[in-house]
This record gives sequence, structure tokens and C-alpha cells, in this order.
Amino acid sequence: MNLIERCFTGLTNKRIRRDSFVSVAALITAIEGFLTAWNENPKPFVWTATVDSIVAKLARCRQTPEQVQPGCTLPKSRKRKSS
Repeated sequence: MNLIERCFTGLTNKRIRRDSFVSVAALITAIEGFLTAWNENPKPFVWTATVDSIVAKLARCRQTPEQVQPGCTLPKSRKRKSS
């Protein structure tokens, strides 16, 4: 899913936000033009995370909620300065 989001982010940042479109047809033309230019010199997305690093991150995420103590998310009261 992240790779798909990355692709749409590139399209949005490199083409769609750089212009305004008077019609849906103009937007479609702009998207098709971007994809044609992108596919002339394609660069594959490379997955760099290892399975071990992902599993370790999930283990850390599971520990965090267990470490939260009841009431610790309440705002702390301020101590008054004595004069």
C-alpha cells in the first residue's frame, strides 16, 4: 500500500499541484502526460526494510501501550511558585 501512496504522492507533487485545470478532461490529459513522461525513464521503487526490522518495530509498538499507566495522559497540574 505504501508504494501506491508513494506513486500518487509523486504525481500530486510533480504535476497536479503545479497547475490549475479548467476541466476534468484537462486534468486527465495532464495525468496521462505525466505518466507517459515517467514511463520513458522508469525507476522502480525498491523496498529497503528487512523482515527482521519490521518485526522489531512491531514488537516495540506493542510494548508502548502496555507501559502506559492509568492517568498518565491527564494534564499535569502546575505547582505555584512560593514568593
